[in-house]
Amino acid sequence: MFTGIVEETGLVKRILRKANVSLLEVSALKVLAETKIGDSIAINGVCLTVISFTGSSMAFEIMDNTLKATNLGLLKPGQKVNLERSLKVGSRVSGHFVTGHIDCLGIIRKKYLRQASLLFDIAVGPEFIRYCLPKGSIAVDGISLTLVRTISNLFTVGIIPHTLKNTTLSFKGASEKLNIEFDILAKRSTVL
Repeated sequence: MFTGIVEETGLVKRILRKANVSLLEVSALKVLAETKIGDSIAINGVCLTVISFTGSSMAFEIMDNTLKATNLGLLKPGQKVNLERSLKVGSRVSGHFVTGHIDCLGIIRKKYLRQASLLFDIAVGPEFIRYCLPKGSIAVDGISLTLVRTISNLFTVGIIPHTLKNTTLSFKGASEKLNIEFDILAKRSTVL
């Protein structure tokens, strides 16, 4: 479990693509503290397991299905990614509960300023919009955000300057794909 509060942005050092399981190496500073082999780290919201690390980077194995179902398959060396260590029991949950299991990819349709916030209109498949509850939580590339509105198969999120400065969203533009995880409470309430 995660909270959607990005601890730092890391840099993709390398990706070795193989037939079934690829290797991803990411450099980091803060997230490496107290990290052990077998720990879970969210990379752009995707829960991955640390298989090795050095003083400045961590390595992860990624199944082919995960590369296809998330934007991790689009990563290139030199790109920044959002990083978050898993939640410790008893820790404060500043965002919302995030599992690290991506529901779908969203596509940025529009990015625009409104007052002090940057807004993103993001399109998802029509079957997913029912999980976008007014003023509800959503994880976008691993970032806990609040839904501003929904129209048809689009949802809008607002990004405060602090979040923009400390995540990869400042680098994202129209037509880019984002990992979307709908709030587990919203998914549960639509089932009942």
